[in-house]
Amino acid sequence: MDLLIKTKSEDIMEAEVLFVPVLKDDKAITNLIKSFDYEDESDVLSRVKKENFLGKKGQVFVIHDDQQTIVFIGTGQAKKLAAEDFRKTAGHVIAYLKKYKANKIGLVAKHWLKGTSDISLLAQSLAEGLYLANYDFDKYKKVDKENIKVDIKEIYVYLLASQKVKFTKAWDLGKSLAEGTILARDLVNEPAGIMTPQFLADTAVIIAKANKPASRQGGNITVKILEEEAIKKLKMNAFLSIAKGSEARPKFIHLVYKPTGKAKDKIALVGKGLTFDSGGLNIKPWEGMYDMKIDMGGAATVLGVFQSLVASNPKVEVHGIIAACENMPSGSAVKPGDVVRNMQGKSIEIAHTDAEGRVTLADSLAYAQKQGITKIVDLATLTGAVIAALGSQYAGFFSNNDKLAKAILKQAKDTGETMWQLPLAPEYKDMNKSKIADIRNISNTKGGGSIMAAWFLNHFIEDGVEWAHIDIAGPAYIEKSINSYTPVGGAGFGVRTILNWLRSI
Repeated sequence: MDLLIKTKSEDIMEAEVLFVPVLKDDKAITNLIKSFDYEDESDVLSRVKKENFLGKKGQVFVIHDDQQTIVFIGTGQAKKLAAEDFRKTAGHVIAYLKKYKANKIGLVAKHWLKGTSDISLLAQSLAEGLYLANYDFDKYKKVDKENIKVDIKEIYVYLLASQKVKFTKAWDLGKSLAEGTILARDLVNEPAGIMTPQFLADTAVIIAKANKPASRQGGNITVKILEEEAIKKLKMNAFLSIAKGSEARPKFIHLVYKPTGKAKDKIALVGKGLTFDSGGLNIKPWEGMYDMKIDMGGAATVLGVFQSLVASNPKVEVHGIIAACENMPSGSAVKPGDVVRNMQGKSIEIAHTDAEGRVTLADSLAYAQKQGITKIVDLATLTGAVIAALGSQYAGFFSNNDKLAKAILKQAKDTGETMWQLPLAPEYKDMNKSKIADIRNISNTKGGGSIMAAWFLNHFIEDGVEWAHIDIAGPAYIEKSINSYTPVGGAGFGVRTILNWLRSI
C-alpha cells in the first residue's frame, strides 16, 4: 500500500471509498455531512435521523454516489479514544473494503484528532490495524471470494500540512510492527511438515541477511546457527534430550541486533521452539496433538520482533535465542524418569516427557546469561493450565522484578496484547522438588501448573538477572476471532508489545 498524504479539501474525491470517523453524539454530524455538499442533502440528513446515527462505537452510516462511497464510522466518546480504538476501527475499514472491492481508500485523519492530540499514536495504530486486518494465511487453499485480501493500491490520508512529517514517520513504524507480527503469524500457521527446526533456522538467516550493515536504516542483525555437535560441546544436554526422539535434528539459533552508537542495555529474548510436540513417550491424545504445530509460537514471536527491529530502531542490544527441535516418540526418545543436565550443570528429572518446552528453555536461559545479559524475557506456549485460567484473551505473565514487569505490562495494555500477572509466590517454589535430581520438570501436586512451570524456569535464572516469563499458550493461536484485526489462526502475539517495550528503554 502506498501512503499518500493529502492536505487540500478538493483532493478528498480521489478515494474510491472514503472513511470518516464520527465521535459519539457529535453535535457537528449535520455540519459534517453538509460539508460534502450533496445535492440530496435533505434526504441524507433524514436517513441519519431515521437510522439514529449518533457516532456510537461500531455504528456505520454509508452514502453512495456516482463518484465514491463515503463511510461514516462511529468511534465512541472522544475522551475515551485509545490506540486500540483506532486499530479496531481500521479493522472495520478493511471489512468494508472487502465488501466494496476498492483499492483506493481515503481516511479523514483530522476528525480522529478530535479524540486524541497524539498524531503519532493515531498514525501508528491505524497502520497496524489496516495491515493486520488484511492478513489471511491462504497459502494452501483455493481463493475464498468472501475472505479475499484487499489489494489496496493507495491510501489517501487527509490532514493538515503541518502534521504530515510526524504522521508519516509513525505510520511507517506501525507498518513495520505489523510486518513483524505477520511474519510470526505465518510461522505459527505453517504445517509442522514444513515448519521444522531447519525452517526456523533458515528464517533467522533470511532476517539477518536482509539487515546487513550495508542496507540498514539503524542497527544491524547477525545470526549464528549451532548444529548438534556444537550444542553437545556447550553441554546443552537438557535441550538435546528432548530432540533425541526425532529424525529432524535440532538447531540452536542465536540472533544479535546491535544499534548504532552505544547500547543502553543488553537484553535477551528467548523463544520456545518446539516445531511439533507429540508429547514424546507420554504421547498426547489426538485432540491434544492436532494443533501442536503451534508449539513454536514463542520462537515465532522472537523472529517477528527481529523482522522489525532495525526499522523500529531501539537503542539497546538485543539477543534472540531459540532452541529449535521436535518432541517425538521413538526408541531413542527421552524416557519418563530419566535425569539430564543443562549447561549450568543442574540436573533435571524428566517426570513427564510432555513437559518438554521448559526443559529446552533451561538451556536457552543458561546460554542467554553466558552472553552477559542483564534482562531476559522468554515467550513460550508453555502450559495448558494458563489456558484453563485465562482463556485465549490473555497471556500469563511472571517476573522476578517489579520494574521490569510494570514496563512490559504497560506496553501490553497499549498494544491490545493483554497479559495478566500471576504470582511467582514462594509457597510454590519447592513443589518441583525431585528425590533424585536438583529439580523435577513437573510438580508433585495438582493445580497451579503455569505457576509451577514458571518456578521451574526461575530455577535457572542467576542472581541479579531481571527476568520475565510470558506464557502465550492461549493467545498465540486464536480459534475464534477476538477483534477486527486478529483473524483465526496464528496471532503473532507479543511482537508489538516487545518492540514497543524495547523502544521505550
